[in-house]
Amino acid sequence: MRKTLPSLAAFAVALACSGTLLAESADKVAAAQKSTPTQLVDALNGVFGKHPARAVHAKGIVLEGTFTPSDTAKAISKAPHLQDTSVPVTVRFSAFAGIPTVSDTDGLASPRGLAVKFHLAGGATTDIVAHSFNGFPSATADDFRDLLIALSQSGPDAAKPTPLETYLGTHPAAKNFLTAPKPAPISYATLPFFGVNTFKFTNAANTATYGRYQFLPVAGEHYLSDAETAKQAPDYLGNEIQERVKHGPVKFKLVLQIADAGDKLDDPSVTWPKQRKTVELGTLEVTKTVADNDAAQKQLMFLPSSVPAGIETADPMIDARSAAYPISFGRRQ
Repeated sequence: MRKTLPSLAAFAVALACSGTLLAESADKVAAAQKSTPTQLVDALNGVFGKHPARAVHAKGIVLEGTFTPSDTAKAISKAPHLQDTSVPVTVRFSAFAGIPTVSDTDGLASPRGLAVKFHLAGGATTDIVAHSFNGFPSATADDFRDLLIALSQSGPDAAKPTPLETYLGTHPAAKNFLTAPKPAPISYATLPFFGVNTFKFTNAANTATYGRYQFLPVAGEHYLSDAETAKQAPDYLGNEIQERVKHGPVKFKLVLQIADAGDKLDDPSVTWPKQRKTVELGTLEVTKTVADNDAAQKQLMFLPSSVPAGIETADPMIDARSAAYPISFGRRQ
């Protein structure tokens, strides 16, 4: 049986107890017409508490490797890392919660994160940020802020119906995100990861394609049962991936799921059907851990809006996320 997140009530209680609730900040955010980058980070802190780490996906491990484009990639985009030459990459695997000490066996550790920084010629970079659930709880940055506020205000002493229960009653995508099974993996190497936002890709002939990224594990998808998960150490995934890369590269196929006519391009809470066409963009090979993980964690920032010519953002949430990440980065320096 696959491991799932706690019930909604237990999930809200766990989040409320995981850090100091910033009630004043949450009230201020709730009163705003539109969420600002600072308000988004404040809302995350309101759920998980303040600490000298990322506001979300706080616990992680940094590795290095290469990305080799496929023969079909250049037909999709003229972006430099999708042409003929392999490029070095920095990779970060992470747990979901904004809690640096969250156990890898905790339901709050899912969905897991994968962020990839491609190092291009001349010192330029481009990033992909993905997680291990095909979907997102909110259609817009404002909706996501409202969900976070509802979570932070739905602790064990909250009156019924709690703000979270009220919110989920009118936001089925958020309810599905919180309650869908998210089993603990055997390894970061045995999870698929999904870029839930849409990008526009343009090739040398100026032909445009809209799509969403997926990282598919070459080792296949493999998960633990509840009983097996309970026996694992709190840092089993970080330890396992460090050991695994000593014996050979961890590989993922980077594919692009292509939008069909009528597919929502600007709403990450709407998952496209599995039957949509996919095109292989290349192979990610993770080969070694960095020498100093703590230092790398502090220095790294991934911006999904950091794209080269040949790729453009097609979902406003990409820019909202990229504006919030530097706020979190500044707070952990």
